[in-house]
Amino acid sequence: MKKYSLENILHITKTRKADFDNILSVLHKKAPARSTLFEFFLNGPLEQKLAQWKGAPKTEEETMHCKIKAFANAGYDYTTVLASDFRFKHKNNRHGKASISANEGFEIFDRPSYAAYNWEDPREFYTNRLERIEKYLPSGMKFIVHGPSGVLENTISLVGFDNLCYLLADDPELIEMVVDQIGQRLLDYYEQIIHYDCVGAIISNDDWGFNTQTMLSTEDMKKYIFKWHKKITRLAHSAGKPVILHSCGNLEKVWDDIIYDMQYDAKHSYEDNIMPVERVYDELKGKIAVLGGIDVDFVCRAPNEDVFQRCSAILEKTGCKGYALGTGNSIPTYLPDEKYFAMISAALI
Repeated sequence: MKKYSLENILHITKTRKADFDNILSVLHKKAPARSTLFEFFLNGPLEQKLAQWKGAPKTEEETMHCKIKAFANAGYDYTTVLASDFRFKHKNNRHGKASISANEGFEIFDRPSYAAYNWEDPREFYTNRLERIEKYLPSGMKFIVHGPSGVLENTISLVGFDNLCYLLADDPELIEMVVDQIGQRLLDYYEQIIHYDCVGAIISNDDWGFNTQTMLSTEDMKKYIFKWHKKITRLAHSAGKPVILHSCGNLEKVWDDIIYDMQYDAKHSYEDNIMPVERVYDELKGKIAVLGGIDVDFVCRAPNEDVFQRCSAILEKTGCKGYALGTGNSIPTYLPDEKYFAMISAALI
C-alpha cells in the first residue's frame, strides 16, 4: 500500500472518530486531544474519491451526503456547508469561468442602478437544508457554516473594483448604502442558523487584500467593511459559537482590528510570498487561532516527502495549540491527490 494514497488514508481513518471538541479547542487557542485538520473546501472529484461515492451525486442532498462522508473519511471533525442558495444575483452578463475580473458584470454604478437592483431576503431562500442533511453527520461531527462570500467581496462584485474606487471619492454615501444592504443580508443569513445545535462555528469568508496591502485603505475598511464583520462576530459569540475569518491577502495593518475590535477567534488563508504560516504562528499565537497555511503552490510543487516533513514540523512546533493543519486556502482540482494525502498524513499517523 502506497504511503500517500487514498487506500492508506481510508485505512488510517476507519477507526478515527470525529470529535468537534478537537477543532473547538483549536478555535479557543487551546491544544486539542489529537492533531487536528482544517480545510475550507476540498473539491468535487476528491470528495467522491474520499467518500467512495459511485458516480457523481445527482441531487443536492446526495451532494451534501457525499461531502460529509468525504470530510469524515479524511479525518476532519466537521464539514463546511453553505446554509442556503442565497447569493447577490447578477444578470446574465458574466462569462462564468473560473477566473473573473473584479470589474466584470457589475450591477450598480450610480443611484438609479442602486434603486433598480433587486435586494432579496436571505430568509426566503432557506429550505431547511441543515435539518435535512444533519442525519448524515457521524456522531461527534458538526457543521461549520460559511457565507455566500462576504461584505467586501460582494460589494466589489456588485459595484466593480474600479467603480468602487471612483465612487468612494465621488459618492461615498452610495457606497455606504450598498455595503449596508449587503452587510445586513449577510447578518440575516447567519442569524437564521446560528442557534442550531448541529452548527458548531461559522466562517465569515471575505477576501480583503492583495499581496502587499488591503484592497481598500485601512480607513475605508474600518469605515465601511469592518462594522458588519463586527456584527457577525457578535451574533455568533452571543450564541456561544466561534467565528473564523477566511480572508486572502496581506492584512498586516489590520491585525489589531481583526483580533481586538472584530474579535475573530481564528484566521484562515495564508501565502508564503506574504508571510509563511510558521512566522504567522510565532507572531500571533495566543492572540488568535491559526488555521491551515501550508501554501497551495508549495503543496502542488514540492515532493511528497517534503510536504509531509513541513506539515510534521509545524505540528511539532505548535503542538496544535491554536493551530490546525491544512492548506493556505483550499484544495483545487489541479492539486495532485497524493500531495493532499501527504499533507493530511502528518496529522493522521
